[in-house]
Amino acid sequence: MRLRHGPLLTALCLGAAFPLLWYAAWQRRQGNDLGMYQSQFLELRQRLLYAEKESKRRSHELSSALREIKRVVAKRMNLTTNHTDGVNWKVLNLTRKLPMHLTNIYYYLPHLQEYEDAIFPNVIFGQQRTGVSLVMGVPTVKREKQRYLINTLHSLLYELSEEQKNDCIIIVFVAEVNAEYVNSVAESVKTSFPREIQSGVLEVISPPAFYYPDLSNLKKTFGDSEDRVRWRTKQNLDYSFLMLYAQPKGTFYLQLEDDIIAKADYIQSIKNFAAEQSQEWMMLEFSQLGFIGKLFKSEDLPFIVEFFLMFYKDKPIDWLIDHLLWVKVCNPEKDAKHCENEKAKLRIRAKPSLFQHVGIYSSLAGKIQNLKDKDFGRNVLHKAHNNPPAKVDTSLRIYQQYTLEKVYEGKDCFWASAPVAGDYIRFTFLNPLKVEKYFFRSGNMEHPGDKLFNTTVEVLPADEKLRKELVDNGSKFNYPARKDGYLKIGAFENGIAEGSINQSIGKIQAIRLSVNSDSPVWAILSEVLIQTSEK
Repeated sequence: MRLRHGPLLTALCLGAAFPLLWYAAWQRRQGNDLGMYQSQFLELRQRLLYAEKESKRRSHELSSALREIKRVVAKRMNLTTNHTDGVNWKVLNLTRKLPMHLTNIYYYLPHLQEYEDAIFPNVIFGQQRTGVSLVMGVPTVKREKQRYLINTLHSLLYELSEEQKNDCIIIVFVAEVNAEYVNSVAESVKTSFPREIQSGVLEVISPPAFYYPDLSNLKKTFGDSEDRVRWRTKQNLDYSFLMLYAQPKGTFYLQLEDDIIAKADYIQSIKNFAAEQSQEWMMLEFSQLGFIGKLFKSEDLPFIVEFFLMFYKDKPIDWLIDHLLWVKVCNPEKDAKHCENEKAKLRIRAKPSLFQHVGIYSSLAGKIQNLKDKDFGRNVLHKAHNNPPAKVDTSLRIYQQYTLEKVYEGKDCFWASAPVAGDYIRFTFLNPLKVEKYFFRSGNMEHPGDKLFNTTVEVLPADEKLRKELVDNGSKFNYPARKDGYLKIGAFENGIAEGSINQSIGKIQAIRLSVNSDSPVWAILSEVLIQTSEK
């Protein structure tokens, strides 16, 4: 009987053991998968840590290369005056030996190996300035409807001191390969900002013709249309190119867009906030929107760009930045809250925001975007001073409630439709005064282009006998005299008129701003200061 039940007992034992063995094997496979994923994450993290370690060395190599470029260009070419078709990089024999992180581009953009000059920019306008504290990158592309670039540049340059202009560079990257369009944008920038182009504070560059790969057959992801995938992919390549060009030029790099306005004294605010940081950071944010107002250390840009290029086809730029932070500091074994806390140590937000998005028509065809940064607040559009009592009048057609009285009394700005030759703005003092100095500012932060052009500052001496003498015999104060007795003492330059007045003129009855030619734009007077010697 015992022998008869022996095989049956063996079969039952094997049957019970089999599920346990199968479960144990399944658990081992799951553990192996988890280990594999963790291994992949750690491997990617190690690669980025290595890239970060190498970035300083590569940064030094690029700086050395561009210093050599500057030396050879200065010797062989004249880049300081005229519009060019771009630097002839072949002449410099630089394609044979590139900085390490530039050669890495070939891994991610292999088509570039077919074109010798495909990674070097066309420097349309630029003085090859380096060694500044802040480099600002402004990419711009062709839009179907409205263009915002010139107003953006006006806002960025508005009220900058000469010291600040000498310690920064604004790089306009025209991210198109159509030479006619690129040159038209460059010429409009030069026409609007000739001094800034000449001094080197403004540069205009574009990518070489073969920089972009074929973007016609990209994989659609995240429910985005084919056009949107192509748009965001090209945008990633644009940011990467601009960052690499800007990297050796300064200590910090600020990413901007071509449809923004800036707060007054934004440069000093950025420097102050960066100096306040007591811990290591990778990105300081001066706007909560997209990729606007993001500040990086220039030495970090090579490995940041390398990460962008690894995944440029996969996700938008702001997502890639977040993933880069995840790879750097997040532990797969910790929870999401811990990860967010760690990322916040590298990504630090400044408030209030220093930049506001103003564009309505996106660079993506057909897209309307009314994005506004709620932390930006309101810009102060006028500056008040305690001016002497006066009657004010103007021939200009006033816009809405923005009267001349309001700017004179410091309550608001003055805004009028486009001036024509012969128009004037006049301040007649209730009692003649000795005026020591004057200051007039046209335009403001939201409408920096609405300035007074070809406009002179004139004063009317209170002494009628002196006025008659000046009309009959000419001025004896080195001020040209007009037939109505006014003396020309100054003129608007880049939207501002300021100066002191020869006290030998005596008391003054009135100050007049005279427009000498038709203006293509409206006019704003945002600040009026008349300082007298009388208490």
